[in-house]
Amino acid sequence: MDGVKISKWPRLKNPWLIVVWPGMGDVAYKAAAYLVEKLKTEEFASIPPEEFFYLVGSVIHDGVLSIPELPCGKFYYWKNPAAKSIRRRGGSANHCGEYTKPAHDLIIFISNAQPDLAKAEEYSKRIIKVAKGFKVEMIVSFASMPQPIDHTQEPRVWAATTCLELKDNFKKQNLNILSSGQISGMNGLILGIAKRDGFKGFCLLGEIPFYTIQIENPRATLAVLRVLTKLLNIQIDFTGLSEQIHTIDTEINKLLDYLKIGVEGPDPIGEEEIEKIKKILSQLTKLPVSVKDKIEKLFEMVKTDTSKAAELKNELDRWNVYKEHEDRFLDLFRKKNKKEN
Repeated sequence: MDGVKISKWPRLKNPWLIVVWPGMGDVAYKAAAYLVEKLKTEEFASIPPEEFFYLVGSVIHDGVLSIPELPCGKFYYWKNPAAKSIRRRGGSANHCGEYTKPAHDLIIFISNAQPDLAKAEEYSKRIIKVAKGFKVEMIVSFASMPQPIDHTQEPRVWAATTCLELKDNFKKQNLNILSSGQISGMNGLILGIAKRDGFKGFCLLGEIPFYTIQIENPRATLAVLRVLTKLLNIQIDFTGLSEQIHTIDTEINKLLDYLKIGVEGPDPIGEEEIEKIKKILSQLTKLPVSVKDKIEKLFEMVKTDTSKAAELKNELDRWNVYKEHEDRFLDLFRKKNKKEN
């Protein structure tokens, strides 16, 4: 298959394709990674990264510098035991002759970075080729949905669908339907391209607090996976995610307690304490690669077109990283003023 390396062609029954890339709260990526681990999936194909990614720096490990590997996009498959029993019976009726809900095998595509959005459509087409080759019935993505909620609050899961039939079906199952808005990045774009090619699909969005968009959010990941497994009628052990939730909650509570102590103490909390909190917070978090790339591109654009400065500032504020880029941001205008003088 052009543009896709396939090592084997598993025979799959009524397959659904799950596609994910990293994003806010790592909700999507962690959900797919958890499925890959718990379902004991097998890798069977990959998309060569050279056309879609490029090196942006070196990495240091144990004091030694080297060039990192390019991000990888891999396909895994899982054969649903329920679908296997249907294969043996040659139909979808149970032993009493009653109709049963179709069982679906799974293909999971997971990439550890989003490609350059200029090449995103071509990248998506490679995935769609695999979907067509395996006669995929449904394409599913995950995403996060920042909301004014507390980090200990149970997040809701929202669904965005490619057709009215799915929307109506989800409504009957009391799922929250996203009626308007946008799903940015590959986790949203892939479904639009899939719909154009005749596929049905939906995205499950887990709510995350505005103030933790840079922190891994296993609580939202768990909420999304609970909805998915219910739709697929499969069972997965969620103990690992529950443990991660406890760990993340503990770390966030430590930071909040530190802030409260500063506020309630004899002196109001100062700039130094605030920066210390931000530093601790940054050690727990990381920006998605796609966001870093976008910020870097905007910095380059502002060098020649200052009208893009507002867009850059908005992006830095959105991800709460303006402070760490402040000097670099202001230097763009200092250098411009020197040239004009």
